[in-house]
Amino acid sequence: MSTRVETLPAAAVAAPPAAKAGVALGIGLGGIALTAAGLFVAGPKVVAVSWLVAVGYWTAIALGMLFLVILHHMFDANWSTVIRRQFEHGLAAFKWLLILFLPLLLVSWFYEPGLVWRWMDPHALIPGHHERVGEDVLYLKKSGYLNLGFFTIRAVLYYGIWIGLASILRRNSFRQDTDGDVKWTLSSRKWSAAAIPLTGLSLTFAAIDWFKSLEYHWFSTIYGVYYFATGMRGALACGVLMMIWLYRRGDYRGILNNNHLYSIGQLMLTFTVFWAYIAFSQYFLIWNANLPEETFYFNLREYGDWYWIGMSIVFLYFLFPFCYLLIYRYKIEHGRAKFIAWWILAMLFVDICFNTLPAIKDAAGHPQPFFSPALIWQLTALAGVGGVCVWAYLRSFSTAKLIPIRDPRIVECLTHHESSA
Repeated sequence: MSTRVETLPAAAVAAPPAAKAGVALGIGLGGIALTAAGLFVAGPKVVAVSWLVAVGYWTAIALGMLFLVILHHMFDANWSTVIRRQFEHGLAAFKWLLILFLPLLLVSWFYEPGLVWRWMDPHALIPGHHERVGEDVLYLKKSGYLNLGFFTIRAVLYYGIWIGLASILRRNSFRQDTDGDVKWTLSSRKWSAAAIPLTGLSLTFAAIDWFKSLEYHWFSTIYGVYYFATGMRGALACGVLMMIWLYRRGDYRGILNNNHLYSIGQLMLTFTVFWAYIAFSQYFLIWNANLPEETFYFNLREYGDWYWIGMSIVFLYFLFPFCYLLIYRYKIEHGRAKFIAWWILAMLFVDICFNTLPAIKDAAGHPQPFFSPALIWQLTALAGVGGVCVWAYLRSFSTAKLIPIRDPRIVECLTHHESSA
């Protein structure tokens, strides 16, 4: 994969076949239809929670892409200039993710308030207890924050922030392709400085609202960082898949070299370690404190098959990718890099389920098992939301150049260590 600047004009106009976008949309609509059919088979609660898992999964990845674009501008990086454009296309999914999140709000407002988030219904019984939510002193102290109206405002605000930031960063990047003015680079850098706290805070509160509040008795001071690390791992894995896909199509030939893949592989390794540090810190601090109002979270996740799911996350989501990504050639060989990217994305789904599904309990207070018929609807929802996100990416693909051809760092990017293969 030799890097040649003279190949730039031809590569800059490539676009994916329109059929691919149609296939992605078809998969998305099919997944949504199958998930909706689950209402008549598994019931509305199973389907609604499955939908939350799917939207949370793809939102985490989109947020990871947003952070990677922000960090690219903040650190004035050069090697990531080429792949940055693909992340910018990925940000087109945010407005569709907002639309796909709306059913959860509509169900809460007009069908059954406590269907997903039990605290939304003060009359709901707390599983394993004899009191209702409205009688729970912990809920009463948190009710100023945990109420349906404020929850709705916050959810719309989160997506509004992400859509707004994505729109600004995409606009700056795409317009620079036309006029080459460096002011767009400076504008992106300034907006990225503001975007770090905005995105960090909104991501943290979104994770608390959507996932942690499923068990509103529990609290963790680093739950938002956990969700951030999850999204970064997913976004980097998607970045590897996009790079290899474009290279094999011929678009990135003469552009992508081994050091681009090695650099993104190093980041995958970095965030594998970072995610493990956050996950272990949360577990160790809560378990070491040994407070019943905190440890119940992990006690639930040792019930039934959740114990083995937890062990699989330790060994298959951390230890295996960590050891795998230590090897240089596994980061640059296309087949091996694709394998670990798909592996991480699959285990990311398991991790999201591990954090979400045990909160759904039966009348005795026992968590819903992972391996159950409900898994079917979680997978159909994942395909449905994912198909729409991939369609949004492919739809955006043809609206701009393949790479940011007039970015001030483009030559440094194309000659990144001048590696050859």
